[in-house]
Amino acid sequence: MPARCIPLLILALIPAFAERTRTEVTKATTPEGDSKPNSDKVPEATAISAQFQRIVILRFKYQTDLLTAFEKQVAAQKIKNAVILSGVGSVRNYHVHSVSNSSFPSKNTYVKDTDAPADIISMNGYVIDGRIHCHMTMTDDNKAFGGHLEPGTNVFTFAILTLGVLDDSASLTGVDDKTIR
Repeated sequence: MPARCIPLLILALIPAFAERTRTEVTKATTPEGDSKPNSDKVPEATAISAQFQRIVILRFKYQTDLLTAFEKQVAAQKIKNAVILSGVGSVRNYHVHSVSNSSFPSKNTYVKDTDAPADIISMNGYVIDGRIHCHMTMTDDNKAFGGHLEPGTNVFTFAILTLGVLDDSASLTGVDDKTIR
């Protein structure tokens, strides 16, 4: 093989190293917790009344790990509880998970693509006691897809998140606890 062809061969192989992985993980609490029936003492629905204390708009730059930077900003801005109102931008790659069954114990499928750019068309969720529970919807030229934001989702052009920050007295504790039923 001529020496000038070797760089072309290497370039042709680079996409083969980019990897899309799918992993299913059982998210059991405990056998007792997962087999627990609904309780008559837990209402079918609850309402939490609160007002926004302030609105915070966060902008993330190229190559930033979106979740890691989001966590840092929540801490820096001293945000305990918030509603993720909006999110737009684009990513160079993504790592998300979504529920993949309909009975307990719950299972999640993690999808990670290290070389798939996408537009962020929506982000929503909550900051609960300083912990981020963020869902995102993305799109490429074929489909829309998404799930829970995971580490390793890196910003391309930019990403913008808008948070409605609640007063610290508003408690969101337990709103995403699957054992409260």
